[in-house]
Amino acid sequence: MGQDTRPAIVVPTYNEVENISQLVQEILAYVPNAYVIVVDDNSPDGTGDVAEALAHADTRVHVIRRPGKLGLGTAYVAGFRKAFELGADPICTMDADFSHHPRYLPALLEGSQTADVSIGSRYIPGGGTVNWGLQRRILSRGANLVARTLLGLEAHDCTAGFRAYRREVLLTVRPETVQADGYSYLVEMLYRCQRAGFRTTEIPIIFADRERGRSKISKREIFKAMGTVLRLFLDRVVSASRHLVTFGRSPVK
Repeated sequence: MGQDTRPAIVVPTYNEVENISQLVQEILAYVPNAYVIVVDDNSPDGTGDVAEALAHADTRVHVIRRPGKLGLGTAYVAGFRKAFELGADPICTMDADFSHHPRYLPALLEGSQTADVSIGSRYIPGGGTVNWGLQRRILSRGANLVARTLLGLEAHDCTAGFRAYRREVLLTVRPETVQADGYSYLVEMLYRCQRAGFRTTEIPIIFADRERGRSKISKREIFKAMGTVLRLFLDRVVSASRHLVTFGRSPVK
């Protein structure tokens, strides 16, 4: 990263009118030199209009308004493209509901000084969750255990959306080619980053369940994530088999 580069924070939104103003204000309080890129999927509650007003008042804020709910993965891609245009590095992603609190951004960005992908993690010492029921805790822990085991991922929090990617990572991994969407997009992105040889680090965060608005996670998203892990596991097995076949071949005489 060059000394003159500025970080960008990509925030996908859908019906976050109760949170977006305060969130942007706190992001810029903790990281004053950051660009904030809000990607709104035509929120019926007027989130996009509020974000536009924030952008008119502060040149550090940028808004991408899309015609409808097009998915979390494509929202990230739209935000990454805008960050590239702005010359940002590193590029962060976070939720808009304060479950990823802006106070962790300085540590997340500091992690990207020594690693290629910095992850705000619930599942390392010092991290955790609050206001979660037992079923949700078991589900999240189980999903991460399955992903780590089947895909050989080094990170403890594989489904975390609170991340800082160095620009080089995104240019190499090409997030627009990721097949998964929704929250399973996060697993595939991490899998691709590790397969490409990029280093990851984790910083502990306390993940607090949203206080305002409604959660976007559904059972359908959970099943989609399971399908993504299985698809990537098969890809890993096939790749390993090809490597063994190639490694075991005798030189052509």
